[in-house]
Amino acid sequence: MAQRIELSEEAKMIKQQDSVQWRKRRRGLAVLLALGLIGAAFALAGDQKKDKDKDSTPQKPVSIVDMIDKSKVVWPQPPNIARVKYLDYFAGEKLPDFAAQPAKPKQNWMDRLAGTSPTGPANPMRGHFFFGEPHGLAVDSKGKLYVADGKVGAIFIIDPETKDTQMIKNGKDAGFVLINGLAIDDSDRLFVSDAQAHRILVFDKNHKGEAAITQGLVTPAGMAIDNENRFLYVADIGLDQVLVFDADNLTRLRAIGTPDTKHMSTAVGDFSKPTGVAVDSEGNVYVTDMLNYRVEIFDADGKFIRAFGKHGDGPGYFAMPKGIAVDCDGHIWVTDSMQNRIHLFSQEGDLLMYMGSQQGVLPGTFSGLQYIAIDKENRVFTSEVYPGRVQMFRYVTQDEAQKEFARREAEKANKTSATKPAEKAIPPAFPTQPKKDDTAKPPDSAPKGM
Repeated sequence: MAQRIELSEEAKMIKQQDSVQWRKRRRGLAVLLALGLIGAAFALAGDQKKDKDKDSTPQKPVSIVDMIDKSKVVWPQPPNIARVKYLDYFAGEKLPDFAAQPAKPKQNWMDRLAGTSPTGPANPMRGHFFFGEPHGLAVDSKGKLYVADGKVGAIFIIDPETKDTQMIKNGKDAGFVLINGLAIDDSDRLFVSDAQAHRILVFDKNHKGEAAITQGLVTPAGMAIDNENRFLYVADIGLDQVLVFDADNLTRLRAIGTPDTKHMSTAVGDFSKPTGVAVDSEGNVYVTDMLNYRVEIFDADGKFIRAFGKHGDGPGYFAMPKGIAVDCDGHIWVTDSMQNRIHLFSQEGDLLMYMGSQQGVLPGTFSGLQYIAIDKENRVFTSEVYPGRVQMFRYVTQDEAQKEFARREAEKANKTSATKPAEKAIPPAFPTQPKKDDTAKPPDSAPKGM
């Protein structure tokens, strides 16, 4: 019995020693674990600081429009030969390089003690001008785009390639009230219509004001210049007329349409709120007759040629025709502000294609569509007031489309085998426009939509 008690006491001592050693080991493990957690905390804090520093680095804003593959936005859609290609858009002055902005300065101990914050970097968007309500469009001999913005009270001058921007500002470079229409002649003189000031301001190629036209103007809107005959055409909404001025000495020559009809005349050759004017290479004049829902065409002497258009809300019909332009192949482009749609017509008024099926802000859709301009590089510009932007497209000419058609035909011929016949070729969407002495009407092979 005594031996059992002795063994039992020895067992207790061993157990106590094991318990002490375990407590020592546990304390050691606890210390190691604490040190590990502290190290992990410092590492996590370092990573978070890096992430914070990384997040604080200014990043260039990305729009969903910038994420779209622009090369695939074309009209009509494949497998048709593309006749219009989307290129880009502009929303005001060129955005600053956000990545190049200086980082926010660190707060030192004196700032923390005083409870003050160090002065941060200047806001890169401060003083930056965005489009408010862009209307009139024009392009100079250097390919720069001019945009009249009545809400901002300025004319934006944008390089479409670099997006570098200049401005002609109200109160600084000129006196504007409500500007809308623009036109530029072949010497880069700029004409600006001011509806509320009842005048047209003229600037030289260096954007210095040189003159003003006030004779007989009430509400001047869209304008166009015939560089060959030196005519300046002005659509006057208040007069229901298109006024013709000498583009050099700025004197009034004549007027097209009956004056003072109070927007009630529907007779051919008259207008009810004319808004847009365009001139083709032969000097013919094209006018959007807004409240008569039509386009009227005149020769260089002001003689009526023809008109086309009907009231409606579908493609080929007009609800509010406003801007107008003529491309190098003679196609007539008309913007409809109510439908937010661009119609492309032949010289006879047949619908060839349209762009824009519903209001929107994605490429090729429009919201508050206003004016349109086509330059010598076949770039097409459109202005919209609700998103405050200008979209830029590229018109594929008839000659370019014919060459692409021939290339596809040759490619198919090379792939043709005895066991697999060649697929039927799809000709260019737009038929070649007839010359004046042609009597046959070309086939209308164009798709009526996107």
